[in-house]
Amino acid sequence: MEKEHNLVPEDKLWKRHLYRIIYRSDTRLGKLFDVALLALILISTSIIMMESIPKLDKRFHYTFIITEWIISLFFTAEYWSRIAVVKNKKQYIFSFFGIIDFLALVPFYLSFFFPVTKYFLIFRMLRMLRVFRVFNLMDFMNDGSVIIRALKNSSRKIYIFLLFLIIFSVIVGSLMFMVEGGRPGFETIPQSIYWAVVTVTTVGYGDVSPITPMGKFFAVILMLAGYSIIAVPTGIVTAEMRNKRQNLEKICDRCGNEDIDDDARYCKQCGKKLA
Repeated sequence: MEKEHNLVPEDKLWKRHLYRIIYRSDTRLGKLFDVALLALILISTSIIMMESIPKLDKRFHYTFIITEWIISLFFTAEYWSRIAVVKNKKQYIFSFFGIIDFLALVPFYLSFFFPVTKYFLIFRMLRMLRVFRVFNLMDFMNDGSVIIRALKNSSRKIYIFLLFLIIFSVIVGSLMFMVEGGRPGFETIPQSIYWAVVTVTTVGYGDVSPITPMGKFFAVILMLAGYSIIAVPTGIVTAEMRNKRQNLEKICDRCGNEDIDDDARYCKQCGKKLA
C-alpha cells in the first residue's frame, strides 16, 4: 500500500485534480476513469487470447493490431501521467502497482523486436486488482495482505520444509532406480526423481509406474506420505494467518505500518493518531 501523504502533489492545483481522477475513485470522473481502464484491460486480454487462435487471427489480424496499438498508447499515456502528478515519483514507480503498470507496457514495445513477447501482455490482468479499490472492496485487499504477510513471515519454515522434500524425493528416486533396475520411466536417477516428485505431490500423471513388488511398496509409502506432506505448509501458513488476524488492530490505517507498540498513541512512521 502506498503512503498517500507521500504521493499527493502539493505544488500545482491541476496536478491535485488529475491525481484525484487517476489515483482515487471517490469522484464521478475518477470512477469513470477506473471503470474505463478495467474495460480496456479486459479487451486487451481478450485480444491476446484470440490472437493465439489461428482462425481468428487470420480473419481479424489487422483489427487486433490496431486495437492493441490504441489501447497500449492509452496505457502509456496513463502510466506517464501517474508519474507526472505524484509528489514522490520514486515511491510510485517502485510500488506494487507501479511495477505492475510498467510490466503491462514493456511487452508491447519489446514485441517490435521480439514478436513472441506480445503474449506477455497477459500480465495486464494483474491490473485488475484495482477493481477492489474502484468498487470499494478494500476489505478484500486487506484480507489479501494478511495472506501475503503470513506467507512472508512463514517463509523460513516453508523453505526448510521444501529442502526436506527435495532430499526425500532424491533419496526415494535413487532407491527406485536401483529397485526397478532401469525399467521404462526409471532408466536414470533424474527420471526416477521426477516420478518421486510427481507421486509425493499427489499429481500422479500415470505415465510411469513401478512393476516390481518392492517398487510398488515404495510407491505406496510415497503416496501415503504425500497426503501428510501437503498438510504441513497449510498448517504453517494457517497458524501465521491466525496470529496476524489477532494483531490487525495494531496496523496504522494511513501508512500500513505494523511496527506499533502496545502503548503507542501515534504511528511512529507517519504520525497519525491511532484509534
